[in-house]
Formats: sequence, structure tokens, C-alpha cells
Amino acid sequence: MTKFQLVATAAMGLEAIVAEEVQALGYETRVDNGKVYFEGDEMAIARCNLWLRVADRVKIVVAQFPAHTFDQLFESVKAIEWERYLQVDAAFPVSGKSVKSKLFSVPDCQAITKKAIVERMKFHYKRLGFLDESGATYKIEISILKDVATLTIDTSGVGLHKRGYRQVQGDAPLKETLAAALVKISKWNPNRPFVDPFCGSGTIALEAAMIGQNIAPGYNREFISEEWPWMKQAIWEQARNEADEAADYDQELTIIGSDIDHRMVSIAQENALEAGFGDIITFKQMQARDFTTTLTDGVVVTNPPYGERIGEVEVIEQVIRDFGQVMNNYPTWSVYMLSSMENFEELYGRKTTKKRKLFNGFIRTDLYQYWGQKSRRED
Repeated sequence: MTKFQLVATAAMGLEAIVAEEVQALGYETRVDNGKVYFEGDEMAIARCNLWLRVADRVKIVVAQFPAHTFDQLFESVKAIEWERYLQVDAAFPVSGKSVKSKLFSVPDCQAITKKAIVERMKFHYKRLGFLDESGATYKIEISILKDVATLTIDTSGVGLHKRGYRQVQGDAPLKETLAAALVKISKWNPNRPFVDPFCGSGTIALEAAMIGQNIAPGYNREFISEEWPWMKQAIWEQARNEADEAADYDQELTIIGSDIDHRMVSIAQENALEAGFGDIITFKQMQARDFTTTLTDGVVVTNPPYGERIGEVEVIEQVIRDFGQVMNNYPTWSVYMLSSMENFEELYGRKTTKKRKLFNGFIRTDLYQYWGQKSRRED
């Protein structure tokens, strides 16, 4: 099989988790801001798209070179062996971005890149007229940072956060990739109870269930690279068969999601049914302050409302105060709460064991971590 330079893109702050995921699949990594680089073949493309829970996309790094002038950009792009990736009828839309570079006009960079690829393709395939672009699609990106151009081809298509189970969502849904990251940071394992007391549409609980039963997050969706002639169907079949064999559908889980809004509880239940966890995750309408349990050594992972609108902040502050008091009754439980409130620790009533900066979309947040006391229970 052919070796490719690959990159898994990730939200800022989540690169290390993505690197761990890539390494778990057997590939060595190099981490940069928002990116995890590794080398792999066609099977690596399939496996990473199926298995990466926290990455946004998997891309092929086609080339990287200095680009100070448009002529330099054109000639460098034209020199690339595009025929290695694109068949004669390939469709190849070009997107672009430019940061701190002399070539700051993104539309011009896109147009020049497209023209250079067309010239290369026409020469290689001995075509005089237009390329019809009626075949499989290859989404190409020209990205220029500090006068260094990087060309990539997206192998994922729709972002990897689109698992396929979320049929309905609330007003401020948590991205599936971030939800999975929160579960992974908590080090939760399926032998421990898991609770999300502000569950919304159920994303965190659903991601926990997939992790608990070792279900590949991309198992039930399609990827743009499945259309490519050189990504043989047998590769995808093998990768999906491996994922199916790795899943532990019989693993028992104690996962509970609750929310004050009965409408959100119904949405979460619908999404759980769609994901195949209808009988595994318990969703119920309940205020967080009413949480009680006889279980020990549990894990709470949650994303409470941030109170963005006028009048909401005071309400949310009281909710966090109440929940902090409730959790004082459960010293063996670990709590992980994502919040944008700078006074969160004061509200919760305890200094955090550890704090981690993360971005929920464009919102700067912190993951407040409170580690529970160890009990005699064996995981």
C-alpha cells in the first residue's frame, strides 16, 4: 500500500488526546497547534476516520513549500504529482485560507491553485479542453501560514463529529468530539457509574456509551474517501469488520442523564434510540440539585448552561451552588464540569483539583476537575 503523510485536525487544547487515539491505532505522531501528524497507508485513512473520537477531520498532506509570490505558488502546485490522487474525471473544489502571509488574497490563492492543478492534469492525461470533473470528489485546501503553503485533501468529508445518531438537538449543543474528549479526560471506565445531570440532548452520555462498549464512532456513517477509486471497498470492509469485532456490545453500563427540561429529555431518548442505546442509558427529567445515589466511585461529566442571556446568570450560579453542595455528600465520586464562568470554583464551593482550558466552539471555557476519594471498590 501507498504511504501518505496524514494529519488529524483538532480543536485547540485537544491535540494530546487525538495523538493518544492515533497512537492507539499503531501510528507515531507529531503534534502541532490544532494538528496531529502521522504517516499511514489507505488502511490508516479508513481506520482513523472510523475510530478517532476527538479529531475533526483526517486529511492527506500533499505538499508544503514556501509561497512568496503567485508565480511561485502556481509553479509549486503544478509540480505536484496530482495524478497520484486524482483520476482524469475527478472533481476537485479548492478552498483556502491565509494568515500572516504576503499572499493574503484567499480567492486569488484558490484560483491559482485550481488553475495549476488543471494544467498538471491536462498535461498528464493529455487533455486539450476542459476537465469535466464528473467523478469522485476530492476537497483540496490551500493554507498559507507565514508564507508557507500547505496543500491537503480531506478524506472525511462531513466533519467527524457527525456520528449520525443526533437526529434532534437543543439550542446550544455540545459537539460530539468535545463530549468524547471530556469523557476521555475523566478516565472513566465502564465498571463505574456515569452521570450527566445537565444532559441536554444526551451527547455526553451517548459518547460515554460508545466508549464504554468500544464502539467505533464512525461505524455507521460514510466518508468522502469511500468514493475514491484507489480506496478499495475491501479496505473499508476490513476496517469495519475490525471495528465490529472490537466492539463489546454485551458490556453492561450504568449511565444516567438528567435535565430540568422535559423536552430535552425526550430529545435525548430519541437520540439514544437512534444510536442503539435506548435500553442502556437512563434519561429522566430532574433538577441537578435533586441528584441522589447509593452508588460509589462514580463519575459526573457535564456541561451546565453558561447563562449567556440577561437574567440567566444568577439562576445558573444558584444551580452550580446547589449541585456543589449535593456532591459534598458523595466523596468517592469524581466531577468534571465545563464552564465559562470565571467564578465557578467559588460557586461550586471547592477549589478544583485540576483545571484545563478548552474551547466550546468559540467560547473560552475551563474544565473543572474534582477527583473523588478512592474507596475499597476495585474497578
